[in-house]
Parts: sequence; structure tokens; C-alpha cells
Amino acid sequence: QVQLVESGGGLVQPGGSLRLSCAASGSIFNLNHMGWYRQAPGKQRELVAVITAEGVIDYADPVKGRFTISRDNIKMSVYLQMNSLKPDDTAVYYCNANIRTAAYVTGTRDYWGQGTQVTVSS
Repeated sequence: QVQLVESGGGLVQPGGSLRLSCAASGSIFNLNHMGWYRQAPGKQRELVAVITAEGVIDYADPVKGRFTISRDNIKMSVYLQMNSLKPDDTAVYYCNANIRTAAYVTGTRDYWGQGTQVTVSS
């Protein structure tokens, strides 16, 4: 059993900031890359940012320079600091984690949080 619990979403004015948090728990042998995705109404889910276990980071072009992803391996958490928010950032944001659940398991699988709503509006 693996769970990802997200928090930090809400309503913010353009130019404002929010910080999203996601904590993993359950049967976790290795916590590999973690990331954030978002899905706006009428659009497909898209990658926002990803961070590997080694700290390698990749951002989607629309959020570069405004968003910062980080992780805390002791807390098994990933964070997304969102600054200079725009109306186009409005979406449901989903936490993602790639996890190896036991030492005898060869592969990994992705787990998802329940999603947290971010609304940017004046």
C-alpha cells in the first residue's frame, strides 16, 4: 500500500505564490524520481516538473524561471514552489512518484496523488 497526500492548493491572484506539498507513505523500498503534473479544463495532463533521486531537475517550458521543485528524502516528500502565477497556471496539480516497493521487486511503478486545485484569478 502506497499513498501520496497533496496539500497547498488554493485561490491566488495573478502574480501571487503558492507552495504545494506531497508526502509519500506506505510500502516504499526505494523512492525514485518524483514530479508534478497538471491538467486544465479541456486539456490533457502535462508534466510540470520532475526531480530524480540524485537531484536532477527538468521543468516544462511554461514554468521555467517561476516554479521550483525540491524534495526531502527523510520526509519522503516533494514540493513545488510556484511564483509569479498566471491565469494559465490554473489546473488540478497531481503529485507523481516512481517507487520500488520491495527489495525483491525488479521494476518500479508510478503512484499518483489525489490532485489539488490551483486557481489563479483576479
